[in-house]
Amino acid sequence: MKISLSAFLFCLLSFAAFAQPDRWQQAVKYEMEVDMDVQKNQYTGTQKLSYTNNSPDTLDRLFYHLYYNAFQPNSMMDVRSRTIADPDRRVGDRINNLKSDEIGYLKVNSLTLDGKALDYEHVGTILEVNLSEPILPNSTVTLDMKFEGQVPLQIRRAGRDNEEGVRYSMSQWYPKLANYDYQGWHANPYIGREFYGNWGDFDVKITIDKSYVLGGTGYVQNPNQVGHGYEEEGQKVKSPRGKTLTWHFHAPKVHDFMWAADPNYTHDKIEMDNGVTIHHLYIKNEETEENWSKLKEYTPAAIEFMSEHFGEYPYKQYSVIQGGDGGMEYPMSTLITGHRSLGSLVGVMIHELAHSWFHGVLASNEALHPWMDEGFTSYASNLAMNELFAETPSDDPQRGSYRGYFRLVQSGLEEPLSTHADHYHTNAAYGAASYNKGAVFLEQLGYIIGKENRDQGMLKYWNTWQFKHPNPNDVIRVMEKQSGLELDWYKEYWVYTTKTIDYAVNSVDDYNGGKSKITLERKGKMPMPIDLVITYQDGSEELVYLPLVIMRGEKPEEEGMPTRIKTQRWPWTNPTIEVTIDRPKSDIKAVEIDPSGRMADVDRENNRLEL
Repeated sequence: MKISLSAFLFCLLSFAAFAQPDRWQQAVKYEMEVDMDVQKNQYTGTQKLSYTNNSPDTLDRLFYHLYYNAFQPNSMMDVRSRTIADPDRRVGDRINNLKSDEIGYLKVNSLTLDGKALDYEHVGTILEVNLSEPILPNSTVTLDMKFEGQVPLQIRRAGRDNEEGVRYSMSQWYPKLANYDYQGWHANPYIGREFYGNWGDFDVKITIDKSYVLGGTGYVQNPNQVGHGYEEEGQKVKSPRGKTLTWHFHAPKVHDFMWAADPNYTHDKIEMDNGVTIHHLYIKNEETEENWSKLKEYTPAAIEFMSEHFGEYPYKQYSVIQGGDGGMEYPMSTLITGHRSLGSLVGVMIHELAHSWFHGVLASNEALHPWMDEGFTSYASNLAMNELFAETPSDDPQRGSYRGYFRLVQSGLEEPLSTHADHYHTNAAYGAASYNKGAVFLEQLGYIIGKENRDQGMLKYWNTWQFKHPNPNDVIRVMEKQSGLELDWYKEYWVYTTKTIDYAVNSVDDYNGGKSKITLERKGKMPMPIDLVITYQDGSEELVYLPLVIMRGEKPEEEGMPTRIKTQRWPWTNPTIEVTIDRPKSDIKAVEIDPSGRMADVDRENNRLEL
């Protein structure tokens, strides 16, 4: 049978597209102009959105997020908070008690596609849009919108007049097109958890009372008009006349846009040697002045640390802004409350900054895989705090995450890491899983493949998957390529089950004249490779390494560990294994499984046997 060259190429391209359906990304370009009324706490805006459908699918519907509609009595977020067993203390029943001028809302007043009016319906925090003409693959359309909003009283993340007196924390404030990827639309109602967005460019003009100082995502395009520390060196501020001032921001290749505003912000600016400009905006008073002044030395140091260990920060700006209700990350910026001790202030800054790598640039679907953002961020920020702030750095900076995971196991509330962020039964289970078990995932991975492999793998993960929304399999494949080991079993046990690790040293016996036989047992349901350290009566140590058969290889010997004298594969089906060594029992002082403590063994009491 003959086949033409063109037909062959068509089949080849079709196969390639099918084989890698998750590599394409939808693209957006937002142009927005907003007028803010600081007396009514309301705003009107226009939005021109260029949307490129890079998917292989024809789209006949669109969905926008309208996050501020969550801040209304009887919204899904309100009901969820009032019915969950352990509500967020910042929310509780506060939404249910909001007055008409305290609620949030976001309404679309008109919407056209390439000039033609569209039918749409407001359904809570989602705008459902029916298209009269479909959006074809590899095509770009223009959506024009008029909208209005009211800023809610500060409750969760966004809002006005927070407890520290900051006027506006403007996150989740505009109609945001939902993401469409290889799994389809992600038009999840907002109940207070995580986010997922399209990559694109934002051009935003905000007109507001000229007494206000602004900061957030994006580079200020008219610094010599807005002033307040943004003006170029040696240039005079030339503000237009009138009561208002228009701030013009541009943010390239981001998936969200946040801004904050207050007439009393102090703006401190730092220029790093690598060209990154750091902005600190805060209300200077006796509770903030000293610690925010000291914060200026830690923010650039943290950017340098993160860039060295996890990949070069890709933007030319980062803003730390007092606002919000705790700490929350956004592209190129964060909102944090400012009345904190220095340790707390530095800690929350470093955590939110670390999100710039995992939320801001790698940007996994954190609603579906929150542990890939919160967990990896916790892991990275633990390392950074240990290096930059601790008076005496710890040899075990992830120990707090392990303790959090163990408490979760003991609580009986644990759910698999694969649970969608919105659908955890309790806030406690969500938090401990996403933050703590997610951090343990990486530290324990260093135990499985070796610390150096894990660290190099994290840099390869960054270089391979930045701006591509990686999923759990993607990070595992990077680590497999780095280590040469098969790791699908680790992902499947740790992410998709709640099975736990528990290994024990059962016995040490004399064996066959002058030798010893050590019997180990897997008591938990999750298999793991074993580092078995034997301590002799003279204080010397040796290591027997027992990789799982299903790993199809072994990790390299690690610096700081005893000499490896033997490697013996352990089939995961076998609950016990016997290890023989060429030393009599009388020479042995103790035998211990994983003295490094990196394996998340839920019962370490049976890991060591002293003779």
